[in-house]
Amino acid sequence: MNTHLQEIRDKQKASWNHFSPGWKKWNKELLEHMQPATDAIINSLQPNGKQKILDIASGAGEPAFSISQKLNGGEVILTDLADEMLNIARENAQLLAIKNVSFQACDVSALPFVENSFDLVSCRMGFMFFPDLSLAAKEIYRVLKPGGKLATTVWGTPDKNLWITLIGDVIKRNMQLPEVPLTTDKPNIFRCAAQGMMNNILTQAGFKNTQEKELACTLNCDNADSYWQMMTEIAAPVVGVLNKADEKMKEKIKQEVISLLNAKYPEGNIALPGSAILLYGEK
Repeated sequence: MNTHLQEIRDKQKASWNHFSPGWKKWNKELLEHMQPATDAIINSLQPNGKQKILDIASGAGEPAFSISQKLNGGEVILTDLADEMLNIARENAQLLAIKNVSFQACDVSALPFVENSFDLVSCRMGFMFFPDLSLAAKEIYRVLKPGGKLATTVWGTPDKNLWITLIGDVIKRNMQLPEVPLTTDKPNIFRCAAQGMMNNILTQAGFKNTQEKELACTLNCDNADSYWQMMTEIAAPVVGVLNKADEKMKEKIKQEVISLLNAKYPEGNIALPGSAILLYGEK
């Protein structure tokens, strides 16, 4: 990996470590938000028996924990770049009394496993943040056994993900930020949203029988204040831009976001639509 990609990786690691307390605090809401992605990955992989499974970008532990419950004598190795995120996963595994899992902090671009090690690989909402998408896909292909399967999810296009664009649009309007074209050369939440893009990357890495499917992922919050707190405690891009605003501007943005949500959901029970893409491939 070249120096530029290493710098991206190091920034990603620092960011995920920094925001890990927010992901722990909002774990229940985030689990629900991404449950359709978890279910789709499991339905694609059909884990069972004594299979050895690698979960990449495991975060707080899903879909690895749900996958582990489908096994009988098998195991799941949870990996993540950020040590603090894996620490949360360890705590959650203890709370859930899950025994057939282990944990390994590592970089997807240089997985510390020999080739042909795993029956299945899962990765929920991780690819968008990998420094080199092609290198990550090739590493996953390398560690899969012949006939092994990969299932991964990424976020879809901005127009279908109001759960994040609502706050983002208010910030851009108030801070007069220019529209930034979506780019695939550095990590961002919509990096892998273009139709067919991830399919091409998987195919070029060697995967066959690739499939692509859209999923609906709704973010539910009790009220507007909860939404604001969540987004400012888990979303690095949101916080990064807000940190450049003075307190008066931050408060103005906050009140506009809350007003928008209260107008749209006057009785609370906020349900903001989202769209994800499921990708599948076989070695």
